Amino acid sequence: MNLEAIFGQFPVLRSDELILKKIEDVHVDGVFEIYSNDKVFEYCGILPKHNKNTVSNMIGHFARDFHKRSKIKWGIFANAEPERLLGIIEAFDFNQKVNMVTIGYFLDEAHWGKGIASAAVKLLVQFLFEDVNVNRIQAEVMPRNDSSKKVLVKNGFLKEGTLRQASLWTGKGIVDLEIYSILKEDYLATLI
Repeated sequence: MNLEAIFGQFPVLRSDELILKKIEDVHVDGVFEIYSNDKVFEYCGILPKHNKNTVSNMIGHFARDFHKRSKIKWGIFANAEPERLLGIIEAFDFNQKVNMVTIGYFLDEAHWGKGIASAAVKLLVQFLFEDVNVNRIQAEVMPRNDSSKKVLVKNGFLKEGTLRQASLWTGKGIVDLEIYSILKEDYLATLI
């Protein structure tokens, strides 16, 4: 796993439709729009934030986590509007022993159902396999989160099973989680 590809310098990822880049203080309104919406976090272990100062401080925490090399959060932006935050996608739990990483993502409700999450996951998967050289990417999904499961399946992830009452999520208590994953060999097979 080449962690320098992630943490050496903040990576900017681009496709024809999207840019994944660092969330800056100037994006506070967009971050607040996402984090203050209870619907966005219905199936996440994150509590919504209804105070703009709290959200502003979170942007500093994103940078802190990056510098600690523990987590990276990209803002999801459209090429057509490169300063309008559409969502957030992250990579965390870098397990170098088995060459594995976990991803997560959430969008501003105004952008649901437009293929943005699928396109962002595709871009991140490509980066993690081709540049970071991970072997396994996984995501944990609450069983009722059908939209997120569709995004993963569309990107070649397979459901591995359900971990029953396996995790304590903030605001949700002890929850079941479905595990989805894609291996590098699965990804490479789609390129042939």
